[in-house]
Amino acid sequence: MNTTLQIRVTSDVAFVGEKLRQHVAHELQVSDRDIHAVRIRRRSIDARQRTIFVNLTLEVWVGEDPTTLSYERIHYQNVERAPQAIVVGAGPGGLFAALRLIELGWRPIVLERGKNVRDRKKDLARISREHIVDSESNYSFGEGGAGAYSDGKLYTRSKKRGNTDRILGIFCQFGASTDILADAHPHIGTDRLPAIIEAMRNQIIDCGGEVHFQTRVDGLLFDDSKSVVKGVVTADGTTYDGPVILATGHSARDVYRYLRKAGVEIEQKGIAVGVRLEHPSQLIDQIMYHNRQGRGRYLPAAEYAVVQQVEGRGVYSFCMCPGGFVVPAASGPEQVVVNGMSPSNRGGQWSNSGMVVETRPEDIDGELHPFLLEAMGDDDFAAWHEDIDDASNPLRMMYFQEALERATWIQGGRKQTAPAQRMADFVNNRLSIDLPTTSYAAGLIASPLHFWMPQFVKTRLQEGFRAFGKKHHGFLTDQATMIASETRTSAPVRIVRNNDTLQHIRVAGLYPCGEGAGYAGGIVSAAIDGERCAEALAAML
Repeated sequence: MNTTLQIRVTSDVAFVGEKLRQHVAHELQVSDRDIHAVRIRRRSIDARQRTIFVNLTLEVWVGEDPTTLSYERIHYQNVERAPQAIVVGAGPGGLFAALRLIELGWRPIVLERGKNVRDRKKDLARISREHIVDSESNYSFGEGGAGAYSDGKLYTRSKKRGNTDRILGIFCQFGASTDILADAHPHIGTDRLPAIIEAMRNQIIDCGGEVHFQTRVDGLLFDDSKSVVKGVVTADGTTYDGPVILATGHSARDVYRYLRKAGVEIEQKGIAVGVRLEHPSQLIDQIMYHNRQGRGRYLPAAEYAVVQQVEGRGVYSFCMCPGGFVVPAASGPEQVVVNGMSPSNRGGQWSNSGMVVETRPEDIDGELHPFLLEAMGDDDFAAWHEDIDDASNPLRMMYFQEALERATWIQGGRKQTAPAQRMADFVNNRLSIDLPTTSYAAGLIASPLHFWMPQFVKTRLQEGFRAFGKKHHGFLTDQATMIASETRTSAPVRIVRNNDTLQHIRVAGLYPCGEGAGYAGGIVSAAIDGERCAEALAAML
């Protein structure tokens, strides 16, 4: 007998296999020896009350063994002699586009500007150790994209865009734990993702596709009418022919500049900017689990999600990393950008999240001129002043990102040292005499964030923090550190495409894809968009 069961149990039952089996047997009024398998289909923690419960949806086999896997395995055919398509970028959008192309009988040629997922590690270490940022190999550029070393969170609200279960199943097929099929907020972990990404790459190659690293695409190849993309040209002059899925990620600013110059229609879009907020993980456990002892023996490191409307803009947590650490995520020189990640066990002594303010194009009108002057210097200011004053300029939000990141670099001592301030001091407009210990390996320097951050960001963050402190007692504290600046929450540009065909609205053969094109916001949504672009390409051609 195979049956589905929904139960609500305490954590010691939910996370201990033998206890869970006994509980299921009791619920079904059978002997636990007759329970052949218990498969968790959904798992979520309810921490709203002092007694923590775990909600489980289970698939149970009584008196028989499971006859199927918990996910559907996909067969990838040989496409060595098939027509080829170019995939620019080997992040989740690009990798899933390539795999879907193989399913549909196309040969993907994946071109990645950065290094493979293992070799990237050396360059990432140099950022913290030597304060050197390789512009082609960093936390944003390289195999796996920004997600490879940014936690591997697989939670998305983009269920209307595609089949999230299918994406999670593919991750499992390439080595992820099947726990991600059950958890409400699935997470692979920075330590496990590289092997999964390598397995995806090997599948692409084994099927006859190609993957080229350290191969930056510098331009598109057009037909004589400039209305059809025929391929791409790389930095060394090599050309690749075929329709193009452009999945470069949200930090490829050179691509945005090129597209504007080439006359490919793009438009500015809203972003969110702020800081990384780091608490001791034990404190977050105590707050969210309503227990001075913290999470106890069985519960995972606590998560939180907070949001508040302040003066017509959202202030919210983003990419929360329980038991994780803050990392330097700049993609070029003279920038300081921070991000967060967690290992699979989420066992670190700090927990962090992005704390950001919704920022729209109209927010940067007027008041930022002195700020830009200080950040960019007199030599650069004239051109930037003209561009950022032009409301029709599609790169305005990108310029704002760049200016804020350079200002942060200046405040950090012109290294990857990050300017930081105690949370309570920031809210009260006080200097921080000293700072708590931190997970940020490149080092912190005390800085008056309340003084130099853009005014519309500062005031909204302060008001948001006060609201979060009232909702979660102990959250607003001098034990928490604000680390500047979190700027890469999403792309500052959208590459305009047709909603039906997913091709660029004016240029045939070009499929803007994923986060970098402005159509996704995380690993799963980027993967879904990659598959959709592959399907649209195959259908059109």
